[in-house]
Amino acid sequence: MSECYVTPRNRRTKITNQHHFEVDIFNTVLDMQIQEFGNRFSEVSTNLLEYISALSPCNSFSMFDKSKLVKLSKLYKMDFTALERVYLDGQLETYYHSLIDDERFANLKGIADLSRLMVETGKDRSFPLVYRLLKLTFVLPVATATVEKCGDFMNDALICSVEKEALVDVKIEQMMERFQKMGKRRGQL
Repeated sequence: MSECYVTPRNRRTKITNQHHFEVDIFNTVLDMQIQEFGNRFSEVSTNLLEYISALSPCNSFSMFDKSKLVKLSKLYKMDFTALERVYLDGQLETYYHSLIDDERFANLKGIADLSRLMVETGKDRSFPLVYRLLKLTFVLPVATATVEKCGDFMNDALICSVEKEALVDVKIEQMMERFQKMGKRRGQL
């Protein structure tokens, strides 16, 4: 790895193989992953993930960020009134200092552990708005996946409706035969 890197055209360079793989290749792959992440998730979804991470109890609440959690509550307009968001701001400050000083909350692995321990210690009643926000973060991934799955179905159904002129020439028997050949089925169509 300490030898000079040779390009695909057999040209020697001044960089080592290690540098080429650790810097050039790594950065290219990292850029590709960041681009794929950007293509897959909208800015709103990315912000949402960032806001949720502010609840993480890992590393003694190192990701805690009150402003992000208040922004998260603003996304749930039906679940938090404007007045509750003002109370949440103050409650988050007390919540953070209360939990950071409590040894029982020191080595939690995630928000599931946090939620369980909050209920066991009664902190869910002491910080009801924070706990509500925590519960909403559990529902969000399931709700998002359900909406995306429904959206995919609707897109597929819409294509059949929009392209019905192109589908007029497709024979039902041909379509059923092709579907059966795609893989094993429980029954015949």
